Amino acid sequence: MEKGLALPQDCRDFLHSLRMRSKYALFLAFVVVVFVFIEKENKIISRVSDKLKQIPQSLVDANSTDPALVLSENASLLSLSELDSAFTQLQSRLRNFSLQLGLQPAPETEGQVGEEEEPASPAEPGARRHVLLMATTRTGSSFVGEFFNQQGNIFYLFEPLWHIERTVSFEPGGASAAGSALVYRDVLQQLFLCDLYVLEHFISPLPEDHLTQFMFRRGSSRSLCEDPVCTPFVKKVFEKYHCKNRRCGPLNVTLAAEACRRKEHMALKAVRIRQLEFLQPLAEDPRLDLRVIQLVRDPRAVLASRMVAFAGKYETWKKWLAEGQDRLREEEVQRLRGNCESIRLSAELGLRQPAWLRGRYMLVRYEDVARKPLEKAREMYRFAGIPLTPQVEDWIQKNTQASRDSSGIYSTQKNSSEQFEKWRFSMPFKLAQVVQAACGPAMRLFGYRLAQDAASLTNRSVSLLEERGTFWVT
Repeated sequence: MEKGLALPQDCRDFLHSLRMRSKYALFLAFVVVVFVFIEKENKIISRVSDKLKQIPQSLVDANSTDPALVLSENASLLSLSELDSAFTQLQSRLRNFSLQLGLQPAPETEGQVGEEEEPASPAEPGARRHVLLMATTRTGSSFVGEFFNQQGNIFYLFEPLWHIERTVSFEPGGASAAGSALVYRDVLQQLFLCDLYVLEHFISPLPEDHLTQFMFRRGSSRSLCEDPVCTPFVKKVFEKYHCKNRRCGPLNVTLAAEACRRKEHMALKAVRIRQLEFLQPLAEDPRLDLRVIQLVRDPRAVLASRMVAFAGKYETWKKWLAEGQDRLREEEVQRLRGNCESIRLSAELGLRQPAWLRGRYMLVRYEDVARKPLEKAREMYRFAGIPLTPQVEDWIQKNTQASRDSSGIYSTQKNSSEQFEKWRFSMPFKLAQVVQAACGPAMRLFGYRLAQDAASLTNRSVSLLEERGTFWVT
């Protein structure tokens, strides 16, 4: 006789079915949780994207100083870091869920390096380098950028972030400044990986079949005007930013991306990256070997140059000078101070040598480049780990001894030894005083002496430049 009571077969089948359904329900619930997290990230990105409107012209400063990007007196670096940290944490959480589901392979190496950890080992000689020339407008960045543009094995882009600034608008405030910095950073990362398609979302009008006639300053990038990127010229097709020395058809983004991957190294210049701290994910990305060259210039010279190049944006300054008023409008001074402080804070971070930036940061003064262009070019190439070719040396020799007639405000041909102090003999002393008061901390850091009176400002025998060694963090 059997012990206990045997359940009927129908009951056993029913219980088994319940158990199986419970397992499936748990699995489906887990998948739903994952998608909820993914949806949250998408909503975060969407909330930023939904605010991306065409920039009103009144908010666009030709010197690339968007009010949303200028840090106020209480510049909330903490809020910027918190927003960036939130993005990082959410991405990490999603990555963990994806690994558990088997949706993506586990990384072979740890991508993050904390400040107390040893920095990643530099790449072996001959490895692909990614060089960022980080500057602000009218600091000589176009001229210095040519040092990399003229080297045949470097794919160089001239101000690709211009398109983002012209397409994306952010509301004023600290969080908005962080949002814009994140957008710039993420686009920059994709460009360094030769994903040039990322620019298509920001070029206006939108490219068709990956063809565009509106790539900003295409002619300033040799790589975009060489074969096979330079396709046959198309009649009756107007290209706004055409190549300088040859006629090409509209830019084929696919061909440009392929050319980028074929080149040994990648370099670009950007005057729209303002906070060095936001570049940490790029420095820690195992796919990149980032080198940041921060170019600075005497802020008095920068202002003098901007007042000529962007005259319409400085009518308030000119009126103040002409009418002899005692005080300049405070918002103008605050904007100037914010620009200088942003540059200073980034430089101080680089010179502190945090682990993630060790061996990846170099500070260069334009005045030193102007006085000793070939020497400084060699230093920059040595820092980047790229051999300097005779082709670049020849270009520097020819273009730093140019005639005075060729030294226009946008020219990359300079009689550099004469040009870098030219501003001193046309700037009113009271204008220099305003700059010195607003930018004193930055000027002291970079070794720019203050003029004590009008005579010392215009006296060529009085040097306003302290001698400094190479600001090269190793």
